Amino acid sequence: MQNRRILDMHFREAGAEVHAVVETNSLVTLWSHLRFGHWSSVVPHTFLLLLAERDRLAAIPLTEPDASHLIGVVASDRDPLPPVPHALLNVARDLDIAATIEDLVAGLQLGLGHTFVVTSDKEGENSRFERELPDADIVISQPFWPAYLTAERIAKAPKLAITAGIGSDHVDLQAAIKHGITVTEVTYSNSISVSEHVVMMILGLVRNYIPSYKWVIDGGWNIADCVARSYDLEAMEVGTVAAGRIGLAVLRRLKPFDVNLHYTDRHRLAPAFERELNVTYHPTVESLVRVCDVVTINAPLHPETEHLFNDALISKMKRGAYLVNTAPGRICDRDAVVRALRSGQLAGYAGDVWYPQPAPPDHPWRTMLHHGMTPHTSGTSLSAQARYSAGTCEILECWFVGRPIREEYLIVDRGRLAGAGAHSYSVGSTA
Repeated sequence: MQNRRILDMHFREAGAEVHAVVETNSLVTLWSHLRFGHWSSVVPHTFLLLLAERDRLAAIPLTEPDASHLIGVVASDRDPLPPVPHALLNVARDLDIAATIEDLVAGLQLGLGHTFVVTSDKEGENSRFERELPDADIVISQPFWPAYLTAERIAKAPKLAITAGIGSDHVDLQAAIKHGITVTEVTYSNSISVSEHVVMMILGLVRNYIPSYKWVIDGGWNIADCVARSYDLEAMEVGTVAAGRIGLAVLRRLKPFDVNLHYTDRHRLAPAFERELNVTYHPTVESLVRVCDVVTINAPLHPETEHLFNDALISKMKRGAYLVNTAPGRICDRDAVVRALRSGQLAGYAGDVWYPQPAPPDHPWRTMLHHGMTPHTSGTSLSAQARYSAGTCEILECWFVGRPIREEYLIVDRGRLAGAGAHSYSVGSTA
């Protein structure tokens, strides 16, 4: 590899050793690797950025040299970055997206001539979000405390909407299609994070963990009450509604528990996956819920899934089944879930996605029986934050320099479902 030989020679002259090489034409991808990749755990570390411009290398030390540990990075075929005036409206709250983007622009000296606005004031006609929106080209929002992009808001200005994470149900996709805007999310960035949360919630419900924990906090030791609703997960029938990135990861993590796995999805898994997981396919959600002791929902929100779990469908579940939903809250009928827990049709419900978000203090899911609700945290572990920050920056760079955004990040592309959106969503409006 020619670039590796050049790096070896360069570092030998400096009395150092090449630790790793990445070749890419994306400066932001480079920067993301440096800040958030596996190298970020190497301490101490020094980065030397070598920008390849045709036949020559320009060596730019990003930190003071440290001969004991250098990481070499090669950026090939560097693209020019012309000034592009954009108004960037970021509605991140309390996480590192804002600092990440500012560091990106300042650290790489992109010279975009942009206006960068950060706000959590996004509710109502007089909010700062509403005031800034007519001048915004780009809106970045996280799904955990989102700025809802309604049809009225989409009509005002934005050309690009980025979900810093996974799940764009806070965006009116039908309006986005109508107005020809692009909607993206950082696919894969927190799929594993969410799948781990799902397994945690299943175990929490089945083993009656939360009431047992409360006995400890309250100073008690009532073993009988702790185990009155506690069962082994082993040998239960466990099914996922949708087996995409998250659903498939859930199935993989549940297999070692020696459960019987089931799934339903508009796209059937390859036979090799079904054999590997020993998982049973169901052509309909009704077929799946009739046989499962535990059902986990891992589907996006679109017209076919909105209020899918209503009184009628829940009544077809096994009596005393558990329902776990880390997908959009509106896939479940709020009051139908409360009624099912009260009647015993459901033994427990857990999830982390509510509607609206943040949930009001009087939301019935806060106080309903036998629940394991959390705020919307399943996909925003510190590990996931690093990944979706890096992905957001990659999407921004592609947009700024006119490079195609990778297909898996696309939900709507200039007025049509595309990429991950075409695979997972259907056209139509949700309430």
